[in-house]
Amino acid sequence: MIEYNQNKIFRSRELRKNMTPGEKKLWHLYLKHYPLKFQRQKIIGEYIADFYCAKAHLIIEVDGESHDTIQNIIRDKARTKALAKYHLRILRISNEKIKTHFYEVCEYIDKVVQFETGSRI
Repeated sequence: MIEYNQNKIFRSRELRKNMTPGEKKLWHLYLKHYPLKFQRQKIIGEYIADFYCAKAHLIIEVDGESHDTIQNIIRDKARTKALAKYHLRILRISNEKIKTHFYEVCEYIDKVVQFETGSRI
């Protein structure tokens, strides 16, 4: 069962209102209308996932350049390890990939969802 930290509600709402350009594009042009429900800024334990699909047991993280620093790479690995206890798959997609290869990103997400759910969407 996924834990829900109520102390993160305000921050989650704030992140939904102030999505990055990559998050906005992915949400409005693809995930918002995807056949399976995705949630934005979903609280999972001590973390807030950019996008979450319960049926596919999938988290999508949209990463900017700040994730390339040693400190943030270590933090992201710890986050991935902590979220693994919920048996979730985490996709990390860069803002740059969304900007320059949007349709390929969408195809990739769709293939992962189909694999995780065992069905064609």
